[in-house]
Amino acid sequence: MKWLETDTENCPVGRALDLVGEKWTLLILRDAFNGVRRYDEFRRHLGLSEAVLADRLRKLVAAGVLRAEPYREPGARTRYEYRLTAKGVDLWPVLLALKQWGDAHAGEPEGPVLDIRHTDCGAPVRVVVRCEGEEQATLGARDVTVRPGPAARPRRS
Repeated sequence: MKWLETDTENCPVGRALDLVGEKWTLLILRDAFNGVRRYDEFRRHLGLSEAVLADRLRKLVAAGVLRAEPYREPGARTRYEYRLTAKGVDLWPVLLALKQWGDAHAGEPEGPVLDIRHTDCGAPVRVVVRCEGEEQATLGARDVTVRPGPAARPRRS
């Protein structure tokens, strides 16, 4: 079966985009990775409407990407902090890859806005695709072969 003969209804890229493929969702996740936790902080930093922010946070919690932890300031009602779950943390390489692409193709002339470095040694951090074979070579898009996997289904006409 070739790619064009494959049904894309169960495509994992499509499913991932259904959960996190909207601009504000990715920016909320970016902020969560950078230590933003509270609704008011997200709202102030991102500048999006309350309705959109509430909707995106609700969807991320329902999808298990964020968890809502209650807190209460003295004299105020209970509110929530939003923390990344293990499922959410697994999105870090995706966001880092988007940052790398943005730095290379849509970045500022003076350099990156975010400087991400390894805490232990101070070296810059990059996302790479690596072969799991003995050589563990770094790969580019033209170095791989893609074929339908076990969950692939024939496309319906």
